[in-house]
Amino acid sequence: MGQLAGAADPRSNRSIRVGHPVNNTEVIVIGAGIVGAACADALSERGLRVAVIEQDIAGGGATAAGMGHLVVMDDNAAELALSAYSVSLWKDLVGDRPQRHEYSGCGTIWVAADEEEMQAAMAKAQTLSAHGLLCEMLTPAALYAREPQLRAGLAGGLLVKGDGLVYPPKTTRILLDRAMRRGTITKRATVSAIEDHTVVLSDGTRHQAQHIVLAAGTGSAKLLPELPIQPKKGHLAITDRYPGFVKHQLVELGYIKSAHASSGDSVAFNLQPRPTGQILIGSSRQFDTIDPAVEPAMLQRMLRHAASFTPQLAQLNVLRTWTGFRAATPDGLPLIGPCNARRGLWLATGHEGLGITTSLATAQLLAGQMQKETTRIPFAPYLPGRFHD
Repeated sequence: MGQLAGAADPRSNRSIRVGHPVNNTEVIVIGAGIVGAACADALSERGLRVAVIEQDIAGGGATAAGMGHLVVMDDNAAELALSAYSVSLWKDLVGDRPQRHEYSGCGTIWVAADEEEMQAAMAKAQTLSAHGLLCEMLTPAALYAREPQLRAGLAGGLLVKGDGLVYPPKTTRILLDRAMRRGTITKRATVSAIEDHTVVLSDGTRHQAQHIVLAAGTGSAKLLPELPIQPKKGHLAITDRYPGFVKHQLVELGYIKSAHASSGDSVAFNLQPRPTGQILIGSSRQFDTIDPAVEPAMLQRMLRHAASFTPQLAQLNVLRTWTGFRAATPDGLPLIGPCNARRGLWLATGHEGLGITTSLATAQLLAGQMQKETTRIPFAPYLPGRFHD
């Protein structure tokens, strides 16, 4: 969905502290986005001495630019296992303090435009229900009762009740602060190279640790060009405050056709009611570009498509638009585990548009492997070595 590496939101003005020495640590985490912060939290919870290196703002980049959805996806069994596990971890983390995370348990409605998509909705409902997830098939009347802004003539939909959304930079800060209370140190610096058990900074200094965790999103491929990671550009837009315009995250079932495409430009209807009363509008995907500029033609295509599902959206005032880049792997699954490219190197990257959703499970799987624990779900599907067998 909407996770994009781009400029940080102005509210994310807390930076990584400057000047901490990276000494006597067992683990160095490269990247302080949601995945890196979750890894620091999980590893420090297990008693490891952790240092986090980030070149910019903690919770900036992809974390600040994404949609912040917590959604169970079932394109394949491994994606379903990882996203469902992580959504359960999110519910534990949020607990009875949703405001800290700007969390909303709004649920997701997968909108079916025709009978073919209704059949896809029923299949999805069967799959999710078999994994204990609460789902409800919606007739057209039930769909419009919940979301009257949707256009007439839709075939129905599927409500997945356990999905939600957060404001990711806040949670990133919460996780990082929790890790720091356990002794994790942070350093604002740019990593220029990774060697065996060693991180080299742009000023030439070298820092060693038993484990190096690369959690830098699209930046991971800049440090290790051999990684099977490709940037996917996307546009997002956010409106002024219109409380109650929509109540659930709305996604077209046709989204599944474009989400993991490996080529071509596409847009998909994805609307989200933020706790602020604003409406977040997505989404688009483009390949073969690393230009971060907003492209008016692609933005208009995305907005027109969204308005084709919710016609009144065209009358709302858009406050801000931005772009960014998802870190995508060839099979749509992240890289979680040891990397043979360097001794002591571990990967937690390549999450594409599910980095917010799957960050907490990623951290648990990584920490579990590192500590040789039994993990709640099998980690084999996400091992980086799957591309070298």
